[in-house]
Amino acid sequence: MTERITGDWLDTPATARVMAALDAARPGATRFVGGCVRNALLGRPVDDIDLATQLHPDQTLQALKVAGLRAIPTGIDHGTITAVADGQAFEITSLRKDVETDGRRAVVAFTEDWQDDAQRRDFRLNAIYADRDGQLFTPIEGSLEDARTGRIVFIGEAEARIREDYLRILRFFRFNAWYGQAVDPVGLRACQQAAERLNVHVAAERRWVELTKLLSAPDPAPILSTLDQAGFVEILFGPGARNRLGALMDLEQAAGLMPDPVRRLMALLPQTPAAVAWVRQAYKPSNAVVDRLQARLQLDMMQASGWTGADWRAALYTHAPQAVTDASLGLALQQADAGVLIRALAAAGAWTRPKLPVSGGDLLDRGLSGPVLGETLRMLEQHWIESDFTLSRQALLERLDA
Repeated sequence: MTERITGDWLDTPATARVMAALDAARPGATRFVGGCVRNALLGRPVDDIDLATQLHPDQTLQALKVAGLRAIPTGIDHGTITAVADGQAFEITSLRKDVETDGRRAVVAFTEDWQDDAQRRDFRLNAIYADRDGQLFTPIEGSLEDARTGRIVFIGEAEARIREDYLRILRFFRFNAWYGQAVDPVGLRACQQAAERLNVHVAAERRWVELTKLLSAPDPAPILSTLDQAGFVEILFGPGARNRLGALMDLEQAAGLMPDPVRRLMALLPQTPAAVAWVRQAYKPSNAVVDRLQARLQLDMMQASGWTGADWRAALYTHAPQAVTDASLGLALQQADAGVLIRALAAAGAWTRPKLPVSGGDLLDRGLSGPVLGETLRMLEQHWIESDFTLSRQALLERLDA
């Protein structure tokens, strides 16, 4: 019996338009591949739809043009065209085989052989194809079994696949976090042997994308435990990094938190400026991520276990809710107690930032200017915070006049 996958995404008007355009150029030359097939097979949501085709890139472009579909040559040198139908993007890549690789980029030759195309992919469970009716094609032996049993196994020799692209080390970890049931020892050993090449051959931004995907998994604690035993935690997260994700998962569950890769990164890092600087240099994350890591360092939560509501409100006003909850997480991990984190989240959820009732104009009217004006305004603001934001404009101005 021929095996098939099903899913609403197979039959949407957008999918039908793209497949009809490519089939018009050459019937049966295009198949779904990769994540959409794997996830459909596992009953997981399908977000992105990738296609593999025997058409050459110029033929793909022409077929989409004839059908009136927008075509973007996103990676045309490597055979990739992005088609846009009804606002949805479909990545279409011509079948190819690697001619030459340097651990980062590959020189490819286009082919019409599905076996050739499958052989150059990373893991066996990613080399499953499906036609427009959902019928599965498995050029690589073991691919279906891997998908069903949660085995992340490199195609062919693991060392060779990694040499083609050292980012596959991080992809091996990421796919184990999302789909793996038990880490393949052969693949792990190959990753260990090539570990020093990862930071040399792969751009920081590409590594950051994979790292955040790994940390966004529903529960990355098991793979982090394996990586810790294999000596990868400090390689990935810097000197002094410690695997505390198991404890963090317990806190997230107790507090009802959704996965947050930056929060999980904080749990692994030493809370020092040097650790933030290391991440910034190693991965070049966005300024927003760096700002969040730095804001976490500026808040001393050591006494937070005994804070009152006024203390929480003062911290939220001074440091912003994200920094307060991030810092509370650090204390909760240190004390192995979710209580402080739950209180922080409750305080942040009820928080509406008040506005200081006096302004610089009020001080100008009283003859203040220059640095004295700013210092005085900050002093009045501190009085207002200490009053739990209850002092009125009149009361603050009376203090100034006094």
